[in-house]
Amino acid sequence: MFLLLPFDSLVANLLGISLTVLFTLLLVFIIVPAVFGVSFGIRRLYMKTLLKIFQWATLRIERGAKEKNHPVYKPYANGIIAKEPMSLEEEIKEIRRSGSSKALDAPEFELSDIFYFCRKGIETIMDDEVTKRFSAEELESWNLLSRTNYNFQYISLRLTVLWGLGVLIRYCFLLPLRIALAFTGVSLLVIGTSVVGLLPNGRCKEFLSKHVHLMCYRICVRALTAIITYHDRENRPRNGGICVANHTSPIDVIILASDGYYAMVGQIHGGLMGVIQRAVVKACPHVWFERSEVKDRHLVAKRLTEHVQDKSKLPILIFPEGTCINNTSVMMFKKGSFEIGATVYPVAIKYDPQFGDAFWNSSKYGMVTYLLRMMTSWAIVCSVWYLPPMTRQPDEDAVQFANRVKSAIARQGGLVDLLWDGGLKREKVKDAFKEEQQKLYSKMISGNHEDRSRS
Repeated sequence: MFLLLPFDSLVANLLGISLTVLFTLLLVFIIVPAVFGVSFGIRRLYMKTLLKIFQWATLRIERGAKEKNHPVYKPYANGIIAKEPMSLEEEIKEIRRSGSSKALDAPEFELSDIFYFCRKGIETIMDDEVTKRFSAEELESWNLLSRTNYNFQYISLRLTVLWGLGVLIRYCFLLPLRIALAFTGVSLLVIGTSVVGLLPNGRCKEFLSKHVHLMCYRICVRALTAIITYHDRENRPRNGGICVANHTSPIDVIILASDGYYAMVGQIHGGLMGVIQRAVVKACPHVWFERSEVKDRHLVAKRLTEHVQDKSKLPILIFPEGTCINNTSVMMFKKGSFEIGATVYPVAIKYDPQFGDAFWNSSKYGMVTYLLRMMTSWAIVCSVWYLPPMTRQPDEDAVQFANRVKSAIARQGGLVDLLWDGGLKREKVKDAFKEEQQKLYSKMISGNHEDRSRS
């Protein structure tokens, strides 16, 4: 019958059938399971298949490199500097011992002391703990994406064809599918929360709001082909508390909100984000701030305190680092969230970079470019650990409490626990850090001088 139709009609009919089939598949295998919070296991089967392909590609690259006598991977810069855990005074004494005939505890300045500060400066440049936390995590094997290993060259026709096939699958099949799902999830979120917001406050509104949020976020998770493993779900945040997590990407919100119901905290935006914010706040008590209000720490603390004091309100979701880190470490937590006095529910998030790099380098990529990278990656695979709730001890200040929570998240997620402020991503080192080293050196000299005077 199709052969008897004009060419234009034939194309239109085929396109209509294709769209109908695609929508049916989306509805049956993605949207309906997202509504009921179930999974057919298709994504995990997809992940296992990818792992086998990556393993084969890696073995083929290693064999080809061995045949050509080429190094396979870029050598790591980490660990090239051997560091001993010594104090400033001990290190300077060691330098004086090896290069000076004067007494080791001489109170005056020695020229050889300069070498200590020069060495520290060079070590920091070579192995900068801060800067390397804002670049993509290095991979030891090729994942058939643009991020290949350092010395990858043409190995075989099969490997090249496999890479080309991967490009076609990611850009011609996965990308349109994911855009359609993301559009569906965001549209349903705006429409659903706007409708629920018209209802009077009560249990019915809260029930509908919770399930609308969960349904839409689960659809958005599937738009990223996110494969998430949740651990210790009995520790999930409860009403009247604060959920704090390490921060790698804007999608951290979707990852957590697809398994729990949270009140968000953030600055009011314009554009599409503003439309979403105005819609969701009608159905859920999110805490949004104007640009001028965000800088007022006391106002922010007051609004958050009022929220958590009402035990019927949802737990607040906060990322205390204040910026995205590349998921290899946890950097300094801002103390504001820990001054409120509420129960804190720590959450550790760890992404697997094999399938796609979830880190958002906001100084390098805009939001649209970042989302395009996410939607053209193979998948987003991560593990989420809900840690036992923590409260501030009587002898703890807010900074100590924040550091204790941060250390617990770092241990559970297998991340490096750093004391540096993530704000150094865009700012210079504070004078206080420089002055601290100056004070230590001054104290060493003046302290020795006082000891000598007493003797």
